[in-house]
Amino acid sequence: MASIQQHQVCDSFFVETDEVRPRLDPREQAKIIARERQYAMADQLSALAREEYLEDSLSHMLDMDTATLPDVESIDIQTEIQWFMRPYLLDFLIEAHAAFQLQPSTLFLAINLLDRYCSKRVVYKRHYQLVGCSALLIAAKYGDKKEHVPTIRELKSMCCSLYDDDMFLQMEWHVLQTLGWTIGHPTVDSFLNIALVDRQYDPELEHLALYILEIALFHREFVSKPSADLAKAALALSRCILNRPQPSTSEWAASYDGNTLVGLSNQLHSPSQVLYRKYSSAHYSRISKLLDNFLAHQAAIASGAYAPPSPPEEAAGEPKSQYNGQIGLATPQKPGMQPHGYLTPPITPENEGFLNPHSAANANKQASITVCPSSPTPPPNVSFNDTQMYDAEPVYAQSAQYPVAHVGYSTAF
Repeated sequence: MASIQQHQVCDSFFVETDEVRPRLDPREQAKIIARERQYAMADQLSALAREEYLEDSLSHMLDMDTATLPDVESIDIQTEIQWFMRPYLLDFLIEAHAAFQLQPSTLFLAINLLDRYCSKRVVYKRHYQLVGCSALLIAAKYGDKKEHVPTIRELKSMCCSLYDDDMFLQMEWHVLQTLGWTIGHPTVDSFLNIALVDRQYDPELEHLALYILEIALFHREFVSKPSADLAKAALALSRCILNRPQPSTSEWAASYDGNTLVGLSNQLHSPSQVLYRKYSSAHYSRISKLLDNFLAHQAAIASGAYAPPSPPEEAAGEPKSQYNGQIGLATPQKPGMQPHGYLTPPITPENEGFLNPHSAANANKQASITVCPSSPTPPPNVSFNDTQMYDAEPVYAQSAQYPVAHVGYSTAF
């Protein structure tokens, strides 16, 4: 017996198939509906809990942000490590962070641990990379997924076997001992999440803010800046660059520091090449290329090389004829003004057929007729298709030769 073909609904059209779609079990369908209801209830409860505890959480994060800031003046007095070495180590950590596919907060926390350790301990130049790897390992264990945490063997391979396995373990313990096991530093991305929690997801805005904040990691002036101030300033700068509306004055992210914003904007012109390549991928909305185009456009405006297009100017020469021998109507012009458009025939005055013979103004009307004769109706055999000016004298005779009844407005005019 031949199988019966069934038609199933597709997104745009019907297709034929021999496959019989099994019906869903009522129990399975009830489980799916119950799961969807649980998700909806969880979202509602999360929104209620966020509104209730947001202020307390933000207050605690601000206190922790102040308590876990590194001291940039203590880093200045380091004997071996210098500030020009910092970009090389950060490029290495950014590449390792991307290779292990860690969370953005892991990178910011690792840099904070590195700077805090350098604020309290003397670091030798040969151990600078070891401290950075240990900080990245601690940050990954603290807040990232377990399957993404790098192993000591992988870190040793990335360092070209410069350090032994025991050295990673000893440095990890020494960093934790120096910091008093206080790891919970609120990173800049956590403050970004608070500022954008009730807004529609905008990937370009979030990626540009993260890009600006990672650029700030390379510069000394932002090492001791609170994460909250950096997050608000970077978010405001990103909105200006992308032409996004600024938040209302009642929101927390609206009160940013203008000096911090200006300092961030001054460092956008020379980012790290490793960081530029990272944010030029589609995963980060190619935001580094977008920012590069914006800066080039602003530089062209500042130098005067960019100007809006202007309409072309007409070359000075002989004035063009306005009429070109064409016949037609135009608006009557005032005396003393240059006419525009086509020539206008004389205005047809009221002749004796429209006058009251007993009126006192009859004499004046008759005088106007003699000065400006009326335009009679041309005979039907006259052609107006010729674009050349014609001589009206042979065609039209004096107005007295035509009876008054034939005077009127012609459709030719």
